[in-house]
Amino acid sequence: MTTNFRSLLFLLSTFIVASAGSANAQTINNSKLGKGLQFVAADSSFSVKLGARFQVLYQGGYTPVTKQWEDRFVIRRARLKLEGFAYSPKLQYKIELGLSNNDIGNDTPDQTDNASNIVLDAVAKWEITPGLQLYIGQTKLPGNRERLVSSQKMQFVDRSLLNSRFTLDRDAGLQLHHEHEVGQVVLREIVSVSTGDGRNITVNHSGGYDYTGRFEILPFGAFEGEGDYVGSDIYREPTPKLAIAAAYDINDRASREQGQTGDFLSGERDLNTLFLDAMFKYRGFSAMAEYVDRKAPDGPVVLVNEDNEIEETFVTGNAFNVQAGYLFLNNWEVAGRYTNYEPAKATGLTPEKQYTLGVSKYIVGHALKVQSDLTRSKQSGRPERYQARVQLEIGF
Repeated sequence: MTTNFRSLLFLLSTFIVASAGSANAQTINNSKLGKGLQFVAADSSFSVKLGARFQVLYQGGYTPVTKQWEDRFVIRRARLKLEGFAYSPKLQYKIELGLSNNDIGNDTPDQTDNASNIVLDAVAKWEITPGLQLYIGQTKLPGNRERLVSSQKMQFVDRSLLNSRFTLDRDAGLQLHHEHEVGQVVLREIVSVSTGDGRNITVNHSGGYDYTGRFEILPFGAFEGEGDYVGSDIYREPTPKLAIAAAYDINDRASREQGQTGDFLSGERDLNTLFLDAMFKYRGFSAMAEYVDRKAPDGPVVLVNEDNEIEETFVTGNAFNVQAGYLFLNNWEVAGRYTNYEPAKATGLTPEKQYTLGVSKYIVGHALKVQSDLTRSKQSGRPERYQARVQLEIGF
């Protein structure tokens, strides 16, 4: 355990003990499973909500040709989150740390100063006027809906192949969020400017910047509990609700193979990405669809060896994902998902289709649940593969 990590744990432990022991200076409210521990200063000058969650995952895979079963049992995610306001309720903040090996894992040591990749979110949110907020710091970019849905609130054990290949993920910079209503119709506009390099990069900025815009329309009004960014219809919408969105991202002179994620390459390319998505919910039924198309106008391939084999390329192409499920009154859910990934031919990457069947039990919503799914994967010219997963999620 590194010195920095030990210091972090010590500071967090000190904060929890001090907060719990200062009953005269703090008040506690809404403390129940999934809501975290909430504290408000006696003079209302700041607030803190402390939350934690983890996912325990069993994953196994089988290839019929080799007749081999390979499996693992891991802590998929372990997260610690602090959020609240400082000085005024109009200035909010969020800090989220990833503590599992999967969260901390770092394949870019030269760019992160050989440090653990712990910080997920560190962002301040200033309410300029009602409905208009300025984000400053590191957080998720306004790209595809599946990525914007928290990993705690997903309908399946994990996100789809579309997301793993094309998501914008997190980045550091500025975002402007605007929301207003026209009758019952809710409209949202988001624009952002960020470094384009991804999270926790400490070396000098490379390439250009990243520019993202997202527009959303909810024609039948807002979802219960912001359910347009929650997997499954756990709130059982009494009337049909629909959210439709489009986003466009320009990563100027990107230096990583997937924009904000993946390996740093020896060359740079402009990456232009279009996202289209929709979410529908009604009385326990939910459906979500996404389409993404990414292009590199100057060509995605960066390096070819003497044998004319591609050694470095940006991930471009398109993908489509659709999923739907029904949540029964006993809080069991059955869901299905289909994903089609088509990389650009110039990249030399292999197209893939995935078919997933999921079964979940929501004990206390997304705060305490057991999820399982079975996936069949088909890649061109390769044998089919099967994957089975079971995951327990506990959030405080």
